[in-house]
This record gives sequence, C-alpha cells and structure tokens, in this order.
Amino acid sequence: MRVVISGASGLIGTALSQSLRQGGHDVVHLVRREAKGPGESAWDPAKGSIDRDVIARADAVVNLAGASIGGQRLTESYREVVLQSRVDSTRTIAQAIAAENPRATLLQGSAMGFYGDRGEEELSERSPRGKGFLADICEAWEGAAAPAVDSGARVAYLRTGLVLAPHGGFAERLLPLVRRGVLRSLGSGEAWHSWISLRDEVAALTFLLDGDHAGPVNLVAPAPVRDRDLISSLAAALDTGTLLPVPAWAMRVAVGPAAEDLLSSQRAMPGVLARRGFAWADPDIDTAARWIVSQL
Repeated sequence: MRVVISGASGLIGTALSQSLRQGGHDVVHLVRREAKGPGESAWDPAKGSIDRDVIARADAVVNLAGASIGGQRLTESYREVVLQSRVDSTRTIAQAIAAENPRATLLQGSAMGFYGDRGEEELSERSPRGKGFLADICEAWEGAAAPAVDSGARVAYLRTGLVLAPHGGFAERLLPLVRRGVLRSLGSGEAWHSWISLRDEVAALTFLLDGDHAGPVNLVAPAPVRDRDLISSLAAALDTGTLLPVPAWAMRVAVGPAAEDLLSSQRAMPGVLARRGFAWADPDIDTAARWIVSQL
C-alpha cells in the first residue's frame, strides 16, 4: 500500500510511519521544506500547493497536520493559526483527492475536542458536537474534507482521545510530576478521560486503512477513566509514593493551553472499532500504564 502522511514528524505520525514501513508499505511524508528523496514531497497548505501526482499515486492519505495547541498561549491570533492550519491542510489534500484520485482513502485528523466538555454523558460517534473553541476547530477541520467526500472518496474522521506514550505528548509534560509524587489529579479528579495508548492508536489507524469504514470513529480504549484513576494507575506503575492534587489554575500554568483539553470531561466509547472487531493491546488503564513504564 502507498500511504501519504501529513504531520509525519509528530508523535502519532512518527510512530505510524515507522510501523507502516516495517510492514512493507510505501510511505511518503508531506513536508513544508524542500523534499529530501523519494520518501518526501514538498507542499505548502497555506497556499494550497501540493504535488498532485503524489496524491494520484496514493492508496491512502493520513492527514495529521495542524499547529500545536499545547505549546503556546491561545491568544486570538494564535487561535486563528490553530484553526487555519488545520483547515488549509485538509482542504488542500481533499481538493487534490477529488481532482486526481477519488478512489483513495482519507484518514482525516480530528479529536475528542469535537464533543466539548460533556460531564458524565456517555459519548458515541453519533453524539452531536459540543461547545467551545476545540469543538469549533474540530467541526471546521472535519468539514474541510468535504471535497473528498463529495468526490466519492472514503473518508474517516479520527476523533482521537488522549494518547498515552512513553515519550512525547501527555507523558512529556505530566509523567515527571507523577514520578516525583506531586500529581494526584488534574483539577478535581472527577473528569472523564477517553484515552488510547500510542501502540493501539497506530494499530487502529492501520486497521482503518485496511478496512472500509467511512465517517467518524472514536480512537479510544474501551474503558474511559476518571482523571484521578488515570494518574493513580501511572503512579502505581512507576511505584510512586504520596501524591498531591494539582488545582486547575496550577495546571494551566504548568501545562499551558493543553490544560483545557486535559481538564475537560469526555466519556467516549469506541463503538466503530468495537463493532468491527478491533483488538486492543491496552484495553484498560493499568495495562497501558505498565506498557508505558516498561518503555521508559
């Protein structure tokens, strides 16, 4: 299979590329600089520029591109950067697929933020969008794929949960606090987290590439957990002693804008993956925590 990946230098993209190449697939990275060899192709999503021959030869495109939310303050100007980076990249890819290769599959990036802060409500792929900045972004992000959908291409919207990995993402910011025994919960500890281990995220993406599902899919484990239980499992795997709660205001200082996502409550279930027979390596938080610690 020939797979084109945008956002290939990120946590998920890096792991997915490595896994696909190890599986014998041909992988091409879309890069915002001069391409270095046949495994890369230059593009400029802000200008709608992409090598359409690369898209024409692809069996699938995995679009994970978008400006980071976790690294900067969400000022009005940076909110526009976050939104536009996602819309521009998606529209550029979707238009190229519509024009050159409507037989292709598009795995389109999205996130749990689509549902907003939903408290105790159990969420499925059929649940309506929520409220707030992240929900607005996800709706526009998914909507920008319309040209590909209208052309008849198979498009799956990847509503990914909190990705748990040994390095990068959540682990990079919070595991050191857990290891030092200074983090028992984020805020009150009552919020629900829909999460997935990095290895299951990669396996689920490969599962979707090989399948025929179109539409939204919750990329999460089948056992969402309350915030305090997630931290407790990580602490147990790390054999950490006494833990302390971190109030919401301190989270915003320590973690930055990503704290809003971590403090939101989303109790989502992986209906599509479960019905289609996906098998999780880490179906519960204790298993995932032990895997993470084993890789440190």
